[in-house]
Amino acid sequence: MTDQAPAGARTSPSTARNRQPILEVLGPRLAPGARVLEVASGAGEHAAFLAANLPVATWQPTDPDPEALASIAAWRGHSGPPGLAAPLRLDAADPVTWPPGPFEAVVCINMVHISPWAATLGLMAGAGRVLTPGGRLFLYGPYIEAETPTAPSNLAFDESLKARNPAWGIRDLAAVKAVAAAHGLAFAERVAMPANNLMVVFEKP
Repeated sequence: MTDQAPAGARTSPSTARNRQPILEVLGPRLAPGARVLEVASGAGEHAAFLAANLPVATWQPTDPDPEALASIAAWRGHSGPPGLAAPLRLDAADPVTWPPGPFEAVVCINMVHISPWAATLGLMAGAGRVLTPGGRLFLYGPYIEAETPTAPSNLAFDESLKARNPAWGIRDLAAVKAVAAAHGLAFAERVAMPANNLMVVFEKP
C-alpha cells in the first residue's frame, strides 16, 4: 500500500508507527491460508497494510461506524491487495453482527481501552464462537499489569481516556485474561511492543 490517503479515507499517525511491529508479530504466527477477522478496524490502514504484507492470509475488516467502513472501503479500493475483503459492519458487543466464521485468527488493535467494557466482553464471546480449534485472538494496545510498573505515559493516557469517556480506560490484563478464560480462550503469549504497548495472544484449544 502507499502512504498517500485516497479520497474518503482516514489516517492515523499511530498506525504508521505501530503497523510494522504488529506485522512482525503476526507474520510468523499466521499459517498459510489463515482467515483473519479484524474487529474494530477503524480507518482501515492496518487492514490494507497487513493484508498487503501477509498474502498468505485472507483479511476481513470490520467496524460499527459508517464513516470507518467508508474509509476502509476507500483504502481497499485504492491499494487493496487480493486478500483484503470488503468491510463488514460489526459491533463487538452485539453478537448478531458477528459473521459466523470460522476464522483461524481474530485481530483487535487499540479497541479494548477506547470502548466500554461491554465491547471487550463481546469480543471474547465472539472470538470464542468464531475461532477454529487452535485459532488465536491477538489483542494490541496498552494494559495494566499488577507485576509490572505502569509507565507514566500510560497513566496519563488512561486519565485522558476517562476524561473523554468514563467508560473508557486502560484495562487490567488480569481481568481481560479472566474474561477470555470464561469463553474458552487460553492465555498463550505476551509480547512487549514499542511505546509501552503489548500484543496479548489467546488460543482456543
